Amino acid sequence: MIEIKNIFKSFGLSEVLNDISTKFERGKTNLIIGQSGSGKTVLLKCLLGLYSIDRGELIYDNIYSSKMNDEEKTNIKKEMGMVFQGSALFDSMTVLENVRFPLDMLTKYSEKEKNEIALKFIDRVNLNDAINKLPSEISGGMQKRVGIARAVVLNPKYLFCDEPNSGLDPKTAIVIDNLIQEITKEYNITTVINSHDMNSVIEIGENIIFLKEGIKLWQGNNKEILNSNNKEVEDFVYSSELVKKLRKN
Repeated sequence: MIEIKNIFKSFGLSEVLNDISTKFERGKTNLIIGQSGSGKTVLLKCLLGLYSIDRGELIYDNIYSSKMNDEEKTNIKKEMGMVFQGSALFDSMTVLENVRFPLDMLTKYSEKEKNEIALKFIDRVNLNDAINKLPSEISGGMQKRVGIARAVVLNPKYLFCDEPNSGLDPKTAIVIDNLIQEITKEYNITTVINSHDMNSVIEIGENIIFLKEGIKLWQGNNKEILNSNNKEVEDFVYSSELVKKLRKN
């Protein structure tokens, strides 16, 4: 679990996160949603340790970020996996080499052990037939699955996903959503997803926070969001074509 207590973040005179508090639960898909400029990407980067917060507290399974020394901060980062918006695969590496990369960088396993572990996760995302292919030789959806396998190959406690459905057709996006949710539950990971995709919200939004201009305006789940009684949330939700169809039905 990740707990956020009253965090603030500014860049110069611009306050981007304003007194945000919430909990992201282990074994659930936790979504951060909001319009562009709402602060959701900055919040994700704070959780990843890419930005330092100005005030407040980030707590990773009862470990307070403010009390961590450099070694502890490094250890926490080793417990994190990241699925990037554009997959961020290495063009010159095969699927197997891409998934194995974190093992090459951060472990002392033998070549055989690293291959066995990587192949296990490639199998988990159903890409056995693409092991020796380059990213340019597989579809966008398959690239996302490689990115997911690489993100979880070290069995992280925390999985962060930045717009994982970006650039995908709706059918493939649902496959990726479901895969992330399945892996979250299978490995009991604290998964945090930055998204503006209402399909994802409705499909896998077990715990959702809605941000606007750096303020948390609402929190709930995918069943509650359709009847939030919050005008800002409703304006965001009901602008979606998917939700318009659900509302008509």
